Amino acid sequence: MVGDSVYYIALSWAAVQAGTPAQAGLVMSVSAVPRALLMLGGGVVADRLGPRRVVIGSDVARCAAVSAVAALLFLADPGLWALALLALVFGTVDAVFMPAVGALPARVTTRDQLARVQGMRGLAIRFASVVGAPLGGLGVALGGAAAAFGLAGLLIAVSVPLLVSVRVRELPGDDVIAGGGEGRGGGRSEGLTVEAGSAAREEHADRVAEERGAADTGSGRSVGRGAGRVPGAGDVVGTRSRRAGRRGESGPGDLVAGLRYIWRHPVLAPLLFAIAVGDLGFVGPLNVGLTLLADERGWGASGMGAVLAGFGVGAGGASLLLTVRGRLPRAGLVAAYTILAGSVAIGALAFVPTLLAAVGTALLVGLLAGLSGAMCGALLQTQVDPVYLGRVTAVAGLVSLGIAPLSMPVSAAAIGAWGTGPVFVVSAVVCGLGGVVALGVRDLRRAELPR
Repeated sequence: MVGDSVYYIALSWAAVQAGTPAQAGLVMSVSAVPRALLMLGGGVVADRLGPRRVVIGSDVARCAAVSAVAALLFLADPGLWALALLALVFGTVDAVFMPAVGALPARVTTRDQLARVQGMRGLAIRFASVVGAPLGGLGVALGGAAAAFGLAGLLIAVSVPLLVSVRVRELPGDDVIAGGGEGRGGGRSEGLTVEAGSAAREEHADRVAEERGAADTGSGRSVGRGAGRVPGAGDVVGTRSRRAGRRGESGPGDLVAGLRYIWRHPVLAPLLFAIAVGDLGFVGPLNVGLTLLADERGWGASGMGAVLAGFGVGAGGASLLLTVRGRLPRAGLVAAYTILAGSVAIGALAFVPTLLAAVGTALLVGLLAGLSGAMCGALLQTQVDPVYLGRVTAVAGLVSLGIAPLSMPVSAAAIGAWGTGPVFVVSAVVCGLGGVVALGVRDLRRAELPR
């Protein structure tokens, strides 16, 4: 993540130096196109080949691409075409890398630790944002864009052996094969332990499941409706649907299976909707909106930096809380209420009278948004059948990285027409819609993190 931060500083500096501001903006946006177009396919690749292999391979490709451009800049002045090509390659690799990273935690730890891993990841993101930008600026100051690209390549290169050293286990859910169907009155599920990857044992499990009256739900879940319990990644699931998720007949077929799995899951569909509307309402105000608000109030760049620092401290505090605690009870309810409270704080940010009050409000926004984001991420990790994690992460990433950024130019245009106050309020309402959905959907409201 630190290497990525340095890379973006180097890319933006080199693009500004090599072309006009409009051309630089075009180069910076090139990565988003393949990332958005290929993200869902990247989730299929991660589930088919395994997240560890994909993460290592894509990290090597990122390192090679950044290092090659650094060497090219040291030797010549290639112009914008090399930078645009690098951005295109980086975005394409990211489309595979990001879903694989999202699918990796279930392979390296147990379900009861997945929430803590989400907290640790949040701390890593905060650390990278604090350290990466100054490092990138230092690299540019000492040796220009070439030195900054070289530093980014070096940092990414250091991550490769660290990733290679990570040991993964078999899919946790592959240890249990369901014998229960879609319960209509608190139905009962029985399991059969099998060796992961053993086709003979899978066929045996299929026969046993059929003898016990198992129903293939198609969504990879077995729910006891009378018990009011939400299925998770470790729950027993239909053997055929699990096997279909693990090795579909085709890439498009795997993608359709993943989307169908999300649609039919009682928690994932509303959870992803809550994440989507939260991102749509959050990205605009906390990026372009905050810049325009600081300019309108006369806070200047230093004031905007202070507000952003407040947000970062709050978000880091939420990640630290989850890292230390590991689990918060009534996770679905906590996510719903923190989304609602965070949306109110976002709306209030446009009406605070002083810079100090804005910093305090931003800290509250960071704390609430960080906590709701961590809860949603932890629920996503623990509710998904591990064989679908790459595809589900890809859908979530497509919303956050492909759709939500589109709200930034819309927010800027709306602020120009109506001012910061109304736009922040509308954004808050959009964010709050996710909390309303989380409260209104019973299975999501009652969702719990594993003990």
